[in-house]
Amino acid sequence: MNLLVREAQPNDAAAIVGVLNPIIEASVYTAFDTPLTVQFEREYILNFPQRGVFHVAVSCFDQKIVGFQSMEPFANFTHAFDHVGIIGTYVDLSYRRQGISKILFEATFETARHKGYEKILTYVRADNFAALASYLQHGFRIIGTAQKQAKFKETYVDEIIIERFL
Repeated sequence: MNLLVREAQPNDAAAIVGVLNPIIEASVYTAFDTPLTVQFEREYILNFPQRGVFHVAVSCFDQKIVGFQSMEPFANFTHAFDHVGIIGTYVDLSYRRQGISKILFEATFETARHKGYEKILTYVRADNFAALASYLQHGFRIIGTAQKQAKFKETYVDEIIIERFL
């Protein structure tokens, strides 16, 4: 798939929600449990941290956003974590396994290095084997398991904690 990766813009909010909400509604890929509104996403983009990295993958064929990746500073209450970012990766359910995450990771890693990041951390649902495999393929390593980290109604889900040094 021929893709363009660029920074997310406020006008991308509807397309991003169009990718994310079906993932949330599937209830098996993310810890998000409530669909987002376009206005919420637009505000999120407008207020995104300056040191953050927020990329969208756009299909060159039809200009459709088919995935996105965002990385924010790990914490803002101390400078001790300024070198660490926390990342999330989302690919449209109908476009999975087409190399979208690969191009997003490449762009995010490069931008993150330029912004002074040295390490990326994230949590992946333990039952999301495809996402975990993708992160591991892109150089992340498992550092632990947060047991019963998420709770959906009466069902607990563990999350795998992973990191990658840049």
